[in-house]
Amino acid sequence: MSEVIVRNGGLHTTVQDAGRDGQYAIGMPPSGALDQYSFRAANLLVGNPEGAAALEATYIGPELEFTDERLIAITGAEAPARINGEPVAPWEALAVRSGDVLSFEMISAGARPYVAISGGIAVPEYLGSRSTYTLTGIGGFHGRSLRAEDRLPLGPPPAVRPSAGTAVPTGLRAALGGVAELRLVVGLCSYRLTATALESFVDTQWRVTKDADRVGYRLRGGTLDFVDREPPFGAGSDPANVVDLGYPIGSVQVPGGNEPIVLLGDAVTGGGYATIGTVISVDRDRIAQARTGDTISFVPVDVDAAIAARRDRGIRLEKIRAAVS
Repeated sequence: MSEVIVRNGGLHTTVQDAGRDGQYAIGMPPSGALDQYSFRAANLLVGNPEGAAALEATYIGPELEFTDERLIAITGAEAPARINGEPVAPWEALAVRSGDVLSFEMISAGARPYVAISGGIAVPEYLGSRSTYTLTGIGGFHGRSLRAEDRLPLGPPPAVRPSAGTAVPTGLRAALGGVAELRLVVGLCSYRLTATALESFVDTQWRVTKDADRVGYRLRGGTLDFVDREPPFGAGSDPANVVDLGYPIGSVQVPGGNEPIVLLGDAVTGGGYATIGTVISVDRDRIAQARTGDTISFVPVDVDAAIAARRDRGIRLEKIRAAVS
């Protein structure tokens, strides 16, 4: 079987696909690529199905040696990449041969680069997905991030694939940098905040703390007041505590009224903190590319706007599909 040899795993590189959907009821989060748009675009560039398993890196990409001829594509964060020491372009189909080595420099914008390889990463599926969930050590490559000397199996290259040099048009590439504006559907427990606090939450520009990973992003920038109440039986003493409830992906918690936490693909599926809103699925791509020190703001929208945004992202992906076919 063809494989890729990991010379250096980078800071935190994992195998991810479109996600382990359909298992939330048993307490299994979906995992999967945090920036679904960049991930899917990378797969389209190499002729894979959109949801094929690829690599997601954080801050510092891996060093990889190829053992046969493949197409690869690098999308997501701006992370200068080289093949055999020569600079290569992002958002473009790149040809590699046996013995070629892909390496990365430190990112200059964004947080997570994606590497798709024609044929996909052929690790075994677990509950219908190849995505890595490191908190329990399942999926991906032995349930963990990559290390030097790992050997990743590859599937057979697709019979029909783009030509080397095929690129995603500039206007269809992910926007990076600046304030990450996240659209938010208010709820489920926004009633726990005072009206003034809810307005303050939206008006505040929040900073990403160092506690930002695939589980969630902790933010800092203000303090929010809760409505006074007698805690119900089964809830804790923190004003943000409620009797346990489910957490939609993208839920925003505010334990203690400060340092909101946006829950992402590897977060627990439920718990006892109030969730005052949910970041829409499209904008989870945007927070996935935010890094420590970046600024985040929230904009309330309704469900119709969230559905329209998802439809618009689908149109953009369809334009990429047309551009690379």
